[in-house]
Amino acid sequence: GLPPGFPGDTPVPPRAPHRLRPPSCRGNGKSDHMGAIKMIKATKTHIIGAGMSGLSAAVSLIKTGHGVVLHESAGHAGGRCRSFQDDAMGCRIDNGNHLLLGGNRAAYAYLKDIGAEDSLTGPERAEFHFLDLKTAERWTVTLNAGFLPKAIFSKAGRVPGSRPIDYLRAFRLAWAGGEATVAQCLGPDNALFRRFWEPIAVAVLNTAAEEGAASLLSTVMRETLFRGEAACRPLIAKQGLSESFVDPAIRFLEGRGADIGLNNRLRGLNIEDGRVAELDFGDGSVALDDGDTVVLAVPPPVAAGLVPGLRTPGEFRAIVNGHFRLERKIEGFSFLGLNGGLGQWLFVRGDVASVTVSAADDLAEKDNASIAGRLWADVALGLGLGLGDVPLPPHRIVKEKRATFAQTPEQEKRRPGARTGLKNLFLAGDWIATGLPATIEGSIRSGRTAADMILSFMSS
Repeated sequence: GLPPGFPGDTPVPPRAPHRLRPPSCRGNGKSDHMGAIKMIKATKTHIIGAGMSGLSAAVSLIKTGHGVVLHESAGHAGGRCRSFQDDAMGCRIDNGNHLLLGGNRAAYAYLKDIGAEDSLTGPERAEFHFLDLKTAERWTVTLNAGFLPKAIFSKAGRVPGSRPIDYLRAFRLAWAGGEATVAQCLGPDNALFRRFWEPIAVAVLNTAAEEGAASLLSTVMRETLFRGEAACRPLIAKQGLSESFVDPAIRFLEGRGADIGLNNRLRGLNIEDGRVAELDFGDGSVALDDGDTVVLAVPPPVAAGLVPGLRTPGEFRAIVNGHFRLERKIEGFSFLGLNGGLGQWLFVRGDVASVTVSAADDLAEKDNASIAGRLWADVALGLGLGLGDVPLPPHRIVKEKRATFAQTPEQEKRRPGARTGLKNLFLAGDWIATGLPATIEGSIRSGRTAADMILSFMSS
């Protein structure tokens, strides 16, 4: 995923990377990671970026016995998919909210590889609960093989206010062309769109439904809704994103001899004879042997600045997350879709309630205090705390102004493949042309694709 740190993002204190080998330091305070990797003689892959795509590539390569050196510019691994200790709230929270589905095959394979396949939790059924904050109506959508037929032929199976014909529009996604938007296929003049499809689409694409690429939502539907209930079952991390996706991966990699360096920003690629010959880290460089390869798993603007002529998505959308410390733990509550308010999805884990606003460019420009007040009002209603004088609890507002690329038809065309014009350089990231939206599943799949290409390249 995209690491934090773009200009304008709210700074978030990283968790101390205690599971990484402590680096030795020189007088400038930087890691002596450079000296360590120069000692490695075997053919290897240098992976630039330890977000989800970089970790996925590293895990996929090292489990085959391939040598891996992982470089990360930040002081922690995981990128946007991580947890940290928040002093104001007095507890650990996730940087943002990430919901997985049973059909996310790449994510499950990754978790199994690193020994964390039991670290997710969720309802037994593929049930999505919703609340209209204006009317107080509540309803549940169960996504299974009978979802569409039941809704078409029985009022009991429909979202309140929706009509049978509204459900038939779902089949338009199967034939959505590259220029079609979600709203053009599914809405916007019906209750099903406003109360189901729009919140789902905005969460998946982090782009308004009026401009979001229908082709990307179509891929998600084919891999989930059209595969039955098991593929639609929603899941979240039991403890935190780091505990599920990051810490086990670091242990897995280090246990197999990977060299991992933090606070190690790549400054440039020295190119000779159509290949990357040297990695420039500013305070030192690493010469690549003939068989060495590189995976660039960094945000689009960074990749475009490093690789001559690389075309990447150039527009981005923000995500705002509000985290609130509750007075008591709430059991049996996982997540809730919100209609008619500012927040779109409410997540609860223990005594922490978190609400997400996707496609939040305008909101991200507001001050944190006003955002917290407005989001807490939605949370209080969602949890049944009423509209009275419910005091604002300890909280944290996290803004990511460039959380994902804008997933519009135009920007989708700008996604490059994993191969580049340099024979030993490969790309990974949720912005690579995977056919999927910029999600954890897309990030992990891109890393695995880059690894597969490298192994094929090495064998040839």
